[in-house]
Amino acid sequence: MSTRIVELRQGILKKNDELARELRQRFTAAGVLVLNLVSSPGTGKTAFLQRTLTELKARGARAAALVGDLETDNDARRLAASGAPVRQINTHGICHLEAEMVSKHLADWHGVELDGLDYLFIENVGNLVCPSSYDLGERIRVALLSVTEGEDKPLKYPTLFNSADAAVITKMDIAAAVEFDREAALKNINEIRPGIRIFETSAKTGAGMKEWLAYLEEARR
Repeated sequence: MSTRIVELRQGILKKNDELARELRQRFTAAGVLVLNLVSSPGTGKTAFLQRTLTELKARGARAAALVGDLETDNDARRLAASGAPVRQINTHGICHLEAEMVSKHLADWHGVELDGLDYLFIENVGNLVCPSSYDLGERIRVALLSVTEGEDKPLKYPTLFNSADAAVITKMDIAAAVEFDREAALKNINEIRPGIRIFETSAKTGAGMKEWLAYLEEARR
């Protein structure tokens, strides 16, 4: 039985990877930078993305977002306040987004064309395990960690941080209040993914956003 389960999982991942490659080719041809944002629930991913979308719009950039959740469109409605096109993907119990879901929602997203975008953000379902295995065709995978989650999160979930291209620490405005050990967190992230770009941010105060936006502009060029 265990052999059958492994074979089934390998088949699912192979199909996903093939579709992800097709998506990546489409994104590259359209000239859109696609980012996959992964974190646990409550990290502040939606607030961080809302601030990012708002800042990008103020700079004249064209950005949109796909939002993954098991149920509700709460996050999509929050992000829509930025003025960017936003579309909800409800997985109905599945703990991650898959390339097929992304492809399907892009296909019938009326009024949004890939070649009309500079950036496409994919806010994955809040989970540090399952999303690590599923390529969505993104060029940049971002692992987010909040100051309230504990400095050892990268050590507990190494697959995500090892597969990420950038790491974002959120809620830095309350770091002192929760006695966040900044040096320990940076050490742990670098232990898993040496040299990874790390951004220390606050969606509330705007701290770290200038560096983050410069990174996005550089990556798109």
